[in-house]
Amino acid sequence: MSKPIVSSLLSSTVFFALANPAFADADARMLDSVQVTASRLPMAVDQSTASVTVLTRTDIENSQAIDVSDLLAQQVGIDVVRTGGSGAQNSLFMRGGNSNHTLVLIDGVRVNSATQGLFDFAHLPLANIERIEIVRGPRAAFWGSDAISGVIQIFTRAPKKLSVDLGLGSYQRIGGNLGFGIGDEDNNFGIIAGMDSTDGFSATNPGNVWSYDPDNDGYDNRRIGLNAQAKLGSQTLKFSGIATQGEVEFDQGLTDADNHSWSAGLSGRLAESWSHALTLGQAYEKLDTPAYASTYGSTRNNIDWAHAVKINPAAQLGFGVNWSQEKGYSNGWSGPEFNETRRNAGVFAVLDARLDAHSFELATRFDDNDQYGTQLTSSAGWSWQIDRQNRVRASWGQGFRAPNFNELYYPGFYGSFAGNPELKPEQSSSFELGYIVNLGDKMNAEFSAYQSDVEELISFTGTNNEAENISQARIKGVEAELRGQSGGWQWRVQGTWTDAVNQDTGQALLRRPEWKGLAGLSYQFDSQALLGAELTAYSDRPDFGASLPGYGRLDLTASWPISKAWRVEGRLENVLDKDYQLIDGYNTPDRSFFVRISYQAQ
Repeated sequence: MSKPIVSSLLSSTVFFALANPAFADADARMLDSVQVTASRLPMAVDQSTASVTVLTRTDIENSQAIDVSDLLAQQVGIDVVRTGGSGAQNSLFMRGGNSNHTLVLIDGVRVNSATQGLFDFAHLPLANIERIEIVRGPRAAFWGSDAISGVIQIFTRAPKKLSVDLGLGSYQRIGGNLGFGIGDEDNNFGIIAGMDSTDGFSATNPGNVWSYDPDNDGYDNRRIGLNAQAKLGSQTLKFSGIATQGEVEFDQGLTDADNHSWSAGLSGRLAESWSHALTLGQAYEKLDTPAYASTYGSTRNNIDWAHAVKINPAAQLGFGVNWSQEKGYSNGWSGPEFNETRRNAGVFAVLDARLDAHSFELATRFDDNDQYGTQLTSSAGWSWQIDRQNRVRASWGQGFRAPNFNELYYPGFYGSFAGNPELKPEQSSSFELGYIVNLGDKMNAEFSAYQSDVEELISFTGTNNEAENISQARIKGVEAELRGQSGGWQWRVQGTWTDAVNQDTGQALLRRPEWKGLAGLSYQFDSQALLGAELTAYSDRPDFGASLPGYGRLDLTASWPISKAWRVEGRLENVLDKDYQLIDGYNTPDRSFFVRISYQAQ
């Protein structure tokens, strides 16, 4: 890499400095002690009125996923596509919504691109992640714009001791991470640095209308993450941040991708029943493609001050204010294409209450954007613990999304995919029903059905695929997941049905499969060695001018603890060597492997 990795990274805690327990096996999600911040108030998963998945560090390691995108694609209700191999741009679709309908937070800071709207997971390393919370359904009443389909919260990892891992695999992939930490629970410091490199495979195939060159398209990634914490009386000061630098090759050149996010936060008790969390942060991206004389990027500056007051043992009130500034720019062959700035101020309030076996959640938020004016969003949720085995929940929520700068101002590529400054903000209303049943001490099932109506949906479906508002889109879906454990055996089965339709044309929204299924089985020996298999299947998916056929893929995993400190693991992907496409004209990996050896000081 020609440019140094960005340093001076600092970041804060999430709301309240929550406990972050580690879990040893798959049934951990069934434990009442698992806490989430879906509602800006800490609560147990079994009390949430939303559909929530929590992935701990143990879950991440046991998955043996190559990157964050692969890990998220394994979760119910989520589909991920990418334009080629490692480093290629990722688009995540949650519950049939657009890729910019999911709000992504890293250590409490919004990281969605102001130019693209989405967050590209391609450059975020799994080694630097401690925990992921996936909250499905609209959360605009809590977080504001972008959270139409849901929220993904990522909490970075603070190593407590020395850790090292080295890996290699197909396509000349090689990489590793080095971590070190000191201190105790109150005062600590940790740092993780790493790199990955692969020669890759040809990103495009002859079906690509833009370009085709059957050479390998490689990827290099370098990163550093920092976490620090200091106890100051009743307050806790936290800092964290992560910076990545990637070089992504494609058929006509390469793109330099620089990303960082940082935050600084102060949290603690202001009174016996009153807690607060003040967070300052920034998210930055820059993409430079010399072959196209193209450079674009964005910066988000955030200030968030959230409070929680315990009214009584069965009720708590949350409220707060936040301010953000978005800057986006794009430069092309002819010079500057746009350079824009906008600001948003928001206030929110949340009431969480319990009455016997019933839980209630009410939230509202007011946003004032200097480009689009005011937005008022609300949500309501209810959960009923019928008995020890059965729980039902229902929720309703509103959402909105302001057009990103590319959708508004990008001049297009030879007249195609141009922005539209006349775009209106998207508005949504969603309803969801859920049922959770415990089938034993170590087995449960969850079912969700939802419908979301999006007004003024923005889509590149005009005459030349330019941005336009669709009057309405309706997205319906059903999600089902079964998880269990018996002895050394662990299993999970999940299925997702999505019907996402442009109500103007009756056509399906692009790049979303109607059906997705996953079945996973693993066995852990007394020696703690682990063997696993995972089968995924997808139905056909529509794309620009094409219908991509469905496919099935089988992956195998294995891990072996050599000692308490040393561990070896391996993953064999696409065992049956299936040929499939996620995006028309772009290739996916053939049968491939990856092995890693890791050391964790005890």
